[in-house]
Amino acid sequence: MNKKLLAALLCGTAAIGAVSTCALAADTTITLLASQDWVYDAEMELGEKFEEETGIHVDYQIIPADQYYSVLMTKINSGECADIFGGQSGRFDIVTQYNVEENALPLNDEEWVSYYDEYAKAETSVGDNVYGMIYFDTTTDFYMVYNKKLFAEAGIEAVPTTFAEYMEDCQKLMDNGIVPFYECTADGWHHVMWFCEIGGRFEELEPGITDKLNNNEATFADTEMFKTCLEQIKEMADAGYFGDNYQSDEYAGMAYALGSGEYAMTMAKPGTIAEIAEASDGEYTVDDFGMFYIPTLDCQVLNVHPVGPTRFIYSGAEHPDEAKQYLAFLARPENLQYMIDNEPKVENYPFNADQTPAYSEETRAFIDGSESRGTVFQDAIKYLNPQWFDFGQDIIAYLNGDMEAEEVLANVDARRADQAAAAGDEAWS
Repeated sequence: MNKKLLAALLCGTAAIGAVSTCALAADTTITLLASQDWVYDAEMELGEKFEEETGIHVDYQIIPADQYYSVLMTKINSGECADIFGGQSGRFDIVTQYNVEENALPLNDEEWVSYYDEYAKAETSVGDNVYGMIYFDTTTDFYMVYNKKLFAEAGIEAVPTTFAEYMEDCQKLMDNGIVPFYECTADGWHHVMWFCEIGGRFEELEPGITDKLNNNEATFADTEMFKTCLEQIKEMADAGYFGDNYQSDEYAGMAYALGSGEYAMTMAKPGTIAEIAEASDGEYTVDDFGMFYIPTLDCQVLNVHPVGPTRFIYSGAEHPDEAKQYLAFLARPENLQYMIDNEPKVENYPFNADQTPAYSEETRAFIDGSESRGTVFQDAIKYLNPQWFDFGQDIIAYLNGDMEAEEVLANVDARRADQAAAAGDEAWS
């Protein structure tokens, strides 16, 4: 059916002024700017349904992850940003990184805010205003995902609980012709999780370190456990446990790499297991995979990550009302369920809309069996998440022998100081 005719029919008996508005919507295209891997195919399918219902077309503008922040800030600073832009949430970062009070519209009056998860709301708000909608599964995080069959074939009887045990298991896998871990540094972000995701372990080893870092009473460079963590990452890479191509491998290839049986482990969200099983062409089922804690620094603390990729409506949006319509459409209970049912990486969303999560028994058992939990450092520490890709580049330089661990950490401190100064943070004054 012709979209203009459909729009007219949808307007029905509305008042003349409303008909005019609705007719205009039929010719409207809203733009959505996002980093790679933030917009799933299932959402694009919903976008087509949204267009059928409203006549509003959604133009998804996807940018490579390692270029995204630079592109986004260029567009915001030039006044030419998309109607909807993606960014990481976090109560510190949405102010210092995106300046949402100036660059995004408040969304308090939107119906979905009434059933938006309180933790998600806190991480996307400034004062009393909600500025963003997390559209990512933040109800679980990235854990160590492993192939039970490959572990058994290599003679590994139990998951490792220390870094030393993990390294021993990696060598057993290597000796059995299996690459232990699928690392993918080409995207610029995945390898940083070895460090940032174990924030709860850092706090466990040095109680109070989070507050000290946030109050400028401690630095990364002067804290020995941070250096040890980087050294362990390098130890894995130097031993060949990431494979020969980890610096060119990409996150998009993860499911196929694990599904092929060539790799035994990766770091991924639980929902990825279904994707891996599907990519294996029947070789494996979801029951062939399990999870354990990220092993750096002998971590046995479940990493909790209440923030994630978020949708903001640009304050200078050409079509702000239509952009709000799109977010409202995505947040409808039936559309949240559509995403859960049709995107393997999504097991739930941070809304209380009576949606049915797709958690597997393995996921529930793993999460419920955790005796200790801790917030990831990118959420807990000021001025860390905004430099994620810079930190990642420095880690690569360190792995390649072009930097020392102390230099990597000193750079983290220097960038934090620069951001603190820009934010007028009194703790750095």
